[in-house]
Parts: sequence; C-alpha cells; structure tokens
Amino acid sequence: MTDVFEEHRPVLTGVAYRMLGRVADAEDVVQEAWLRWSAQVRDDVREPRSYLVRVTTRLAIDRLRHVQARREAYVGPWLPEPIETDFGTTVEDTAERAVLADSVSLAVLVVLESLSPLERAVFVLREAFGFPYGEIAATLERSESAVRQLAGRARRHVAERRPRFDVDPAERRVLTERFLAAASGGDLDALLRLLAPDVRLVGDSGGKAKAPLRVIESADKVGRFLFGAAKQGIPASEFRFVELNGGPALLVLSGGKPDAVFQVDVADGLIQCVYIMRNPDKLSAIVP
Repeated sequence: MTDVFEEHRPVLTGVAYRMLGRVADAEDVVQEAWLRWSAQVRDDVREPRSYLVRVTTRLAIDRLRHVQARREAYVGPWLPEPIETDFGTTVEDTAERAVLADSVSLAVLVVLESLSPLERAVFVLREAFGFPYGEIAATLERSESAVRQLAGRARRHVAERRPRFDVDPAERRVLTERFLAAASGGDLDALLRLLAPDVRLVGDSGGKAKAPLRVIESADKVGRFLFGAAKQGIPASEFRFVELNGGPALLVLSGGKPDAVFQVDVADGLIQCVYIMRNPDKLSAIVP
C-alpha cells in the first residue's frame, strides 16, 4: 500500500503544485490523498496511478477555490512559491524535461492563476503530464468534448498572456551572473544594457519584507530600482545559484538563511522580467 503510493508521489506532488502554486498546499493535498488511499478497498482499484491522480486533482480543485479568495487580500503582487527542481536525474528524455520545466516556470504558473480551477486542471493534466482526454474527463466527471473545449480555452489563454522567453538555462544563468555583477558593482549603465525596454519587475513579499508593492515597468525604472536596492545592500549576504522552477535562480542568504530569490526571464539576449521573492513563508522550504 505504502510502496504503491510512494511510487506515484512525485506525479501527485507535481500535479498539486502546478494547480496551487504553493508547496505547503500541495503537500496538504497529497497527504489527504494518502489518507483516502489508505482507507480505500484497493481490490476495486485497477489503475492506482489514475485513481490517485483523480483524487489529488479533485482535492486540488477544491483547495484552489478556497485559496483564491485568500490571495485577493494578499499584500502586493502574488508569485508562486519557488520550488527546487532537478529533472536531470529523474527524466531522461530531453523533450519531456523541457515540458516539465516549462510547466513549472514562474511565467506559466502566474498565467495559470488567471484560469478557472477546471481550466487549470485540464491544462496541467494535459499539457504538463500528457494525460489522455478520456482520463481527464473521468477525473473531472465531465464529457470528453467538454474537456477538449476547456483545454482549447486554456491553451489559447496561456498562449495569449504568457510572456515570450527563452528556456535555455545556460543563457539565463549567464545573464543572471551579469545582472548580479552589474547590480552589486553599482554599474547602472551595464545593468540597463541587460534589460529589455519593456522589462517588468515583480516583487513578492506578502508585506513581510521590503519589496515593491506594485509591478515596476520599463528598463529605466527597473534599473534604477535595482541600482538603489543594491546600494543599500543586505547585511551579511551570501549569493548562491540554485535551480528553481526549472531554471537557474539567485538565492540570497542572510545569516545563513534564505532572504531573497531572484529569477529572470530572458528573450533575444535581454532580461524581459525580474522576479524577486522575499516572503519568508515562501522561502522556508529552500535548502541553502
């Protein structure tokens, strides 16, 4: 019983996190799925994976409907909780790795926030994990034609609203390193040369740390904000590169504990978006 559940836990956690954007919520959903699995008469379950994904998805939909109201009262912009990813050791196929990394990226997860719970479930199950429409229909207790319509709407919505960016981790890492060097070195001109004209900066602090309470737009405004923040500095800070949400990120440690996470979206050799996460509740799961 336990072995079967643990075999499928990575998929269940992956579905729940992409549905909810928060590690604690995803873990709660997976734990509830375990309780239901442990109480199930398993002779009636012919396909454990399908059964567990179905239970997890339905639980995630219910929780998503509750947390959406909570997020409306969130202080400042809301970003998904960063999660450590390492597909290289668990997923051999390069194309599959790319799909998984893309579906967990901050850019995509932010767009998924604007979908309805059902649209989000269909998108996650179909686009990230490749479940057949028939199985998704059974999971959501909808007809297959209705699920196909939901999938089409979700894909169009994501395609229209997601920013264009390159997923090459090497290029993102290089630009992140240059970004750090320019900011920490106080070189505003070098910093501005790295930024796209319409670059955006999104900060998430939840009102619990210093970060912009509104999205900052344009290279000049973003560059000057980052230049000013770098001049103030963070006491006893240490920088490390980690892989978060399928791409390289800069982890700032203060006193040995995570203080901030910087991640950038890149296209055409320029930084298109800067994400800054400083809500301590969202950084606690990152292992320095």
